[in-house]
Amino acid sequence: MAQVSGTEGYAEEAEALTVQYESITFAQAQSSILHLIPPHPCRVIDIGAGTGRDAAGFAALGHQVLAVEPTDALRSRAQALHPHPDIEWLNDSLPDLARVTARGETFDVVMLTAVWMHLDETQRRRAMPNVASLVSPGGVMSLSLRYGPVPPGRRMLAVSADETVSLAQKEGLELVFSRSHLDSALKRPGVSWTRLAFVRPVSPPR
Repeated sequence: MAQVSGTEGYAEEAEALTVQYESITFAQAQSSILHLIPPHPCRVIDIGAGTGRDAAGFAALGHQVLAVEPTDALRSRAQALHPHPDIEWLNDSLPDLARVTARGETFDVVMLTAVWMHLDETQRRRAMPNVASLVSPGGVMSLSLRYGPVPPGRRMLAVSADETVSLAQKEGLELVFSRSHLDSALKRPGVSWTRLAFVRPVSPPR
């Protein structure tokens, strides 16, 4: 089976990456956007869920989570690490998210953490309508964009916040949060991040 574009290197390093990702708590990783998450139980999709840290964090808060991860080695570790009745795991990938979109569901929270930089420009333009279509009215979508040295064997591409905002706005999403910061959690030299969050406005009554 052909490898999913953007997942290069992850299966081979799954064990080490699991230790690395799990060394950061859900609260640490998502602290900047937690104020945007509904306090009541809601539907969350975590695209590129990796080791399941964030999926488990959302489930612990009472949310129903669809965790999407195309790398078998990560997904199997995640299911073993974070067994939870409110997490459903799905093998699917950007840019098409064919299995996800075929379900016809929308979500109150759409997460793409450390994912978007794996897509080239053509893939990003193809992916955004698919991702944006998952956001319920009043729902939030969060993306993190990575900048800096690319680890050997990985596929990471330059992506700008301006381009991402423009693509999201074309799909009817409104920017509500933007913040850039150094890689404070893992302290990787030269690595920084921009976190963006969008909402889909609730249509006014006619």
